[in-house]
Amino acid sequence: MRASFRKKVHLSRLGLVLVYLVIAGCGGRSRLEPTVLLISLDGFRWDYQQKVATPNLDRLAETGVQAKALIPVFPTKTFPNHYTIVTGLYPENHGIVANTMFDPVMSDTFMLDKREAVSDGRWYGGEPIWVTAEKQGRISACLFWAGSEAEINGSRPTYWYEYDHNLPHVDRVNQVLSWLDLPADRRPQLICMYFPDTDDGGHLGTSSPAVIEAIQRVDSTLGILFDGLVQRDIMEELNIIVLSDHGMADIDPERMIFLDDYIDPRQAGIIDWSPLLGMWPPEELRNDIYSALKNAHPRLQVYRRNEVPDRFHYSTHYRIPPIIGIANEGWSIATRDYYDRDSTHYRGGAHGYDNRYPSMRGIFIARGPAFENGMQIGAFQNLHIYHLVAEVLDLEPAPNDGSLDSVKVVLD
Repeated sequence: MRASFRKKVHLSRLGLVLVYLVIAGCGGRSRLEPTVLLISLDGFRWDYQQKVATPNLDRLAETGVQAKALIPVFPTKTFPNHYTIVTGLYPENHGIVANTMFDPVMSDTFMLDKREAVSDGRWYGGEPIWVTAEKQGRISACLFWAGSEAEINGSRPTYWYEYDHNLPHVDRVNQVLSWLDLPADRRPQLICMYFPDTDDGGHLGTSSPAVIEAIQRVDSTLGILFDGLVQRDIMEELNIIVLSDHGMADIDPERMIFLDDYIDPRQAGIIDWSPLLGMWPPEELRNDIYSALKNAHPRLQVYRRNEVPDRFHYSTHYRIPPIIGIANEGWSIATRDYYDRDSTHYRGGAHGYDNRYPSMRGIFIARGPAFENGMQIGAFQNLHIYHLVAEVLDLEPAPNDGSLDSVKVVLD
């Protein structure tokens, strides 16, 4: 069921209360089947809870499970990691290898602001958890998640929305609560929702006023959501997972790698710039460009696609550029001309770096009847979330790269 928030009249808080009272007056609300609410706080770094008070996240963690950190896959970008979380696959196996990528078979480019690409199921491999659920007779709902706007393997979530970056938080919360207010035969057992705030703020610096305000804002919104669940007497029935796709590192205009010191960037077929450099140069220029960049700068690691170290799991998919460069933590890649026009672009925060860096790590907190109470665990890879959610919902998982054994310690 596709919908547009620009055309939809939202239920007010009063309206939601009235819906609840009507349901209650008709013999009481039916209890929830096993249900998962999966919430992403984009770019929420593992240590952001220590930067400012986060009472609602703290409350969730105290009565649930919190990991020291959630380790992203490489590249540490938004779409590759969000899609890994819901498929359990490395990007080289699900095909979302970057936020911006070129497909030589389709001869087309994928970009986050390119609506026709984001909603085209041909870009998405693997089986996202909402497709797994729908195929096995469950109802799913996505309020913004990478891939949820596309028909994948012939399926979509029952309820989904076209992405609206500026949709107010209260509308997001109200929509989730209205889904949970539905009668049992129409109520989703899997709900995915997404907030961009801490990524937006983090790009201005990991200690900037913008990121501090964003942390407080998303925590406050979670409090409103939790209050709504308590009012409905379903807080204890719902399995809530709050996580993030990646962290953030500080960058500075003093830490620059200028490509035009070594090559002519106009000949390099650059599809992605920094900190992951992706190049599709013409065949006849590839050897020269590779040779010119290899070992050219001590803060830039350059590989042919088949040379990428195995630990990155980033070499087998045909959308991975034939030549890639990876900047060291906190370094940026540009041309001198672009830098001279706007050096402030390279001040603030960035992600996309090597996933070994602690700065790239996110958060994982889970609470509900399926999870342990008051448990803290070490860092683990986000690759295993798909299998974990499938287990909670009693779904048979599709083939994936994760492992339930890696995370089953969190289950009650």
